[in-house]
Amino acid sequence: MKKATTVEAKAKEIVKKHGGDKSSLICILQDIQNEYNYLPKEALLAVGAQMQIPASRIYEVATFYNSFSLRPRGQYLIEVCAGTACHVQGAFNLMDRLKRDLGVECGETTKDNVFTLEEVRCLGCCSLAPVVRIGGNIHPYLTQDEIPKILRNYRKQG
Repeated sequence: MKKATTVEAKAKEIVKKHGGDKSSLICILQDIQNEYNYLPKEALLAVGAQMQIPASRIYEVATFYNSFSLRPRGQYLIEVCAGTACHVQGAFNLMDRLKRDLGVECGETTKDNVFTLEEVRCLGCCSLAPVVRIGGNIHPYLTQDEIPKILRNYRKQG
């Protein structure tokens, strides 16, 4: 129960930072997600209460944008580009290798909460295909053989 109070207090602090302006809802949700790496239910309810926005409206916004997550994510988000250029260059093989090495399926988080694996449509780096973004860092021209070393490096940083 104490954690919920902390989450609620942080959400209220973020709303206050944005002046409680309803047009800032997306920015508020982004700040909450940056704080917790997902959107905790307690935070969304606190935002709704403070801003006088129905919870259904907040969930509508939170579920509309793929960048928001209602489930806890790992410390590092691994995004495998599945756009045309990356697909043609073997992104599906990278996804298979990541699933095997991490022991998770797409959309899942590792048991140690270090990595969350997701597929995205395009990262806008088509000339660097295949591309994987990990924790915001682009890994261009990636091969399956490079994956274990890259994952080890991120685990060391974590």
